[in-house]
Amino acid sequence: MSSSIAVRVNGAMVSVPEGATVAVAISMAGQPCRTSVTGEPRGPLCGMGICFECRAIVNGIHHSRSCQIQCVPDMEVRTDE
Repeated sequence: MSSSIAVRVNGAMVSVPEGATVAVAISMAGQPCRTSVTGEPRGPLCGMGICFECRAIVNGIHHSRSCQIQCVPDMEVRTDE
């Protein structure tokens, strides 16, 4: 069994398996990665960083591809800006 780490998604602590991507943490928090210009929730589509649908703010860096970033303890993720 793998250990887990805690990350913060939109202010809420989420426990994810070690090695999980930020996209997984966002999904486990029940949040969309971003909202489209028409107001639709968006999430990972390709899972390999090509489609840019999983963009989020990770540790203050805007437009980060969350499917390509591995979670680290105490990471701060924002999807609501």
